[in-house]
Amino acid sequence: MPRAKKRSGRGGQQGNVQPFSDEDASIETLSHCSSLSERTSAAEEAGETEEMAQEDFQYKLKVYIDSTVDKSAKTRQGALDGLKTAMATKILYEFISERRMTITDSIERCLKKGKGVEQCAAASLACLLCIQLGSGIESEEVFKTLKPVFKTILNDGAANIQARQACATSLGLCTLVAEDDIMDVYATMECFESLFTHSYVRKDGSRPSVNPQTTQLHTNALLSWALLLTICTGSHIRAIAQKHLSKLPRLLENDDVNMRIAAGETIALLFELIRDVDSEFDYDGWEPLCEKLSALATDCNKHRAKTDKRKQRSVFRDVLKAVEEGDFQSETIRFGTERMVIDSWVRKRTYDAFREFVGSGMNYHLQANEFIRDVFELGPPMLIDSAALKAMKSSRLERHLYNAAAFKARTKARNKFRDKRVDVGEF
Repeated sequence: MPRAKKRSGRGGQQGNVQPFSDEDASIETLSHCSSLSERTSAAEEAGETEEMAQEDFQYKLKVYIDSTVDKSAKTRQGALDGLKTAMATKILYEFISERRMTITDSIERCLKKGKGVEQCAAASLACLLCIQLGSGIESEEVFKTLKPVFKTILNDGAANIQARQACATSLGLCTLVAEDDIMDVYATMECFESLFTHSYVRKDGSRPSVNPQTTQLHTNALLSWALLLTICTGSHIRAIAQKHLSKLPRLLENDDVNMRIAAGETIALLFELIRDVDSEFDYDGWEPLCEKLSALATDCNKHRAKTDKRKQRSVFRDVLKAVEEGDFQSETIRFGTERMVIDSWVRKRTYDAFREFVGSGMNYHLQANEFIRDVFELGPPMLIDSAALKAMKSSRLERHLYNAAAFKARTKARNKFRDKRVDVGEF
């Protein structure tokens, strides 16, 4: 039989155990260094991968910019859409600043020589370009080039109606972002007035006959006019209220639901602004207006689509509160670790205008775009490291698990008090 190993007493050394030598120390040190070098190399590889991805992304953007002057309309359209998506989802200020004149020339060319859908894409890209550049000299130079083109298309009755609709929306936001002279803002507002006032009821009480596409053009012009109304001076707001407040309510009778909603929101916005300027403001047609708004808030006409009625009721309940009580139904927008409260019609109109172009990237721009954060008074962008984001994710997971466990426990507790079958037995 093999000999049993001798064991020392408590605290003694175990047999066949060698003391810790310098060689062992060097091996352990090498293992730590190897682990550290592996982590360092992994971080370097991640950095290189990110840098390569950034280079590939910028290369694609350069290809898009070059393709905006291609002979093929389909290629130009794809390039415009690619640039729109990139600007809506990322902050590209440095890249765009170096190429802004090239991009501006491409937009101008597409607006002048393109047709329909291409012109719409170019108009939207112009807005995103101004949003990226922010309010300053760069965006002012871009807008000075594109404003005459926008107004020419907008006032041209023979131009493509979709292009005119897109220019009506884009001209409003670009003016808000890049116009440096308030008198030019008023001139642009008059340009919008010359459009949507064609939907006003005539002096003899008859309603103009307007086709649906032209009505959409008038709706876009009205919304852009209302957007610029948010930056007007007090004296100009008084003049506008005196001129338009008696006529705007007749747009609530329009057959198009979008026009009715745009008119209702504009009326609420105008009441909010005029009350801020003059707290004792009194409107002669207040009672008929409230009756009309109340009817729209409870509209049950069978000839209207259910979705249109549902949307209309929701909007006009809020509009009625704004006119009667000066109240606004606030809404909270959450993005990252922050939140923003939409607490006025002015802020709502501004937020809706930006969201129309940025779309799903609005939350990202609220986090990272300095210009948009300045518009909504959010302060400089908050820098959050990856560790903080990871901690936030883990806390959400913990809350989810807690809620799941609480739900399970609550279900079990309720089951005890519910009627169950009980074996009574036979007598």
